[in-house]
Amino acid sequence: MPKVLFLTTSHSYNDDRIFYHQAKALRDNGYEVKICSLYADYKGTIDGIGIESYAILEKSIEQKTETFRKVCESFNPQIIICSEPLAVVASKEYVKKNKVSCIYDVTEWYPSMSMLQKYRFPIKIFHAVKFSLIQLYSGLLSTHFIFGETTKKFPLAYFCGFKKYMILPYYPDSVYIKESIKELEPNTATLCYTGQISKDKGIENFFNAIDQLRQKLPTLNIRILIIGSTVEESDELYFSSLLKKYSFNNIEIRKPAVFERFTEEFADADVCFDLRGINFENNHSLPIKLFYFMGAGKPVVYSNLKGIRKHMGALSFGSLVDPHDADAIAEVIINYIRNPDLYHSHALNARKEFREKYNWELIKDSFVDFVKKSIDK
Repeated sequence: MPKVLFLTTSHSYNDDRIFYHQAKALRDNGYEVKICSLYADYKGTIDGIGIESYAILEKSIEQKTETFRKVCESFNPQIIICSEPLAVVASKEYVKKNKVSCIYDVTEWYPSMSMLQKYRFPIKIFHAVKFSLIQLYSGLLSTHFIFGETTKKFPLAYFCGFKKYMILPYYPDSVYIKESIKELEPNTATLCYTGQISKDKGIENFFNAIDQLRQKLPTLNIRILIIGSTVEESDELYFSSLLKKYSFNNIEIRKPAVFERFTEEFADADVCFDLRGINFENNHSLPIKLFYFMGAGKPVVYSNLKGIRKHMGALSFGSLVDPHDADAIAEVIINYIRNPDLYHSHALNARKEFREKYNWELIKDSFVDFVKKSIDK
């Protein structure tokens, strides 16, 4: 039974991509799978997948590297799948000594804007170059790549073009999706925001659009559903000031749900939003939640991101908008209110496209086959 080891620094051991999709797919195909994360403490087995996780994310690079090395030696895998550069670098000695494969699964920009925001100019430039060189070094050490989306191929697929790779999007397994197609209630709209509550993720753009909507259609009963939480104290203060500024009458804020029940939490929403700002990093990303909204049968209003356009083209189940154009966004909702048949067709289109194009079952076998071929290199 081949052994597969997942190494990740900043993702939890029960991360939706790693645990619920990749690890379970490999387990179902006869592989012995272990996940080592540095995000939270847990030792044991969950659903037949070994977990060796440590809460040392804030510890030194040396301690984190040594932890990964020890896990590699004790588990003795035939292949290692890494989610971050540190994991790739930490496994290099084991990979070289045992002549095994190392797949770098690239799903995040490195360096990310959040990594650089604490540095001031011109020091920020130095750190951007340093982190970029670390990313390139990780690419050279890896034997194969998995990219979460086409836009994330840069720069590794170009600097290391001789290495094999696959594109593995963030499509969810239908077992984690609750279909909840709705008919619009007369003169009522439940509008939903999910995820991290912050300026970068577009909470103020969301509120601006709703404020514009209630001015344009004052008789509309607007219900706001927010499923998420702030991370930084500054985000909490910022969010509190927005709540005070807009003073919405009907707003419900729920804490993030466990992964398996995520789509159940927004089942009563009519339209789901993601109005993050369009900077380089966001513009070249493919938001994961989009596919969960599709699976549930929810029309969406999303920022007009290149990552979405390149992967999906024009949406048949919603609108891509300028996140700062509150007037245009309000008109999208008004159009649904006045044309319930259009709303319903978008809901049906979302569910149809999920079933036919964007679910895990369609790409699972190609992932397992890629791992198998990487072991047999």
